[in-house]
Amino acid sequence: MPESLPVRCPVCRREHVYTAPAYPCACGVPVTPALNPGAEPVVIAHLAWDDHWVTVHCPACGRRDDWPHPELGCPCGTALRVPVTGSTAAADGTDPRAAFRPVTIRSARDAVTAAALHLRRLGYRDIRRADQRPTSGIGLAARGLPAQVDPTTGPASLRDVERLWLTAMPESAQCVYFSLCGYADDVRDRADTLDIPLFVLDPTGTPQPVNAPAARLDGRGP
Repeated sequence: MPESLPVRCPVCRREHVYTAPAYPCACGVPVTPALNPGAEPVVIAHLAWDDHWVTVHCPACGRRDDWPHPELGCPCGTALRVPVTGSTAAADGTDPRAAFRPVTIRSARDAVTAAALHLRRLGYRDIRRADQRPTSGIGLAARGLPAQVDPTTGPASLRDVERLWLTAMPESAQCVYFSLCGYADDVRDRADTLDIPLFVLDPTGTPQPVNAPAARLDGRGP
């Protein structure tokens, strides 16, 4: 049974009953972060990607996996990080080839989480929001890798893919594009020419490579 905890917003003082999300361990048992009833929620003022992860212990098999840190959006507009206990911040030593556990996509944030989880699985570290915001979609950055996530209901445009490549070009870095709705043939052709991996996020949150650069990256990691 997922754990629930009363959470009071420190800004508007409204009280919520927060239920911790359950995530599927590789052994098949659902696990939940242990909420800390003795700590106050933290207002999220600045986005730091590493703060969005906790390591959760599976009581059935003992496995430890990184999952998104519990967060709550108050109707007053305040974003809150719900305190946890018995978990540790995600570490850089996570196995880059651990089994991928998708996050069902119901929102733009879910799409970003799915893309970040996949990049972590491939071995990329220090994943965070990109300093330079793209003209569309959501930008991510890791060591030596700018990435873009398009959570809209339309296919990714040729201009957006080319702009991502231009962002990566000054540092001679690899770049990756994730889209919910796929790519037109001209976009795929251009991405092949520029050696840009293209992934489609299916509704379960599983990234599927749709061109040769993406298949190569999926096979070898960074």
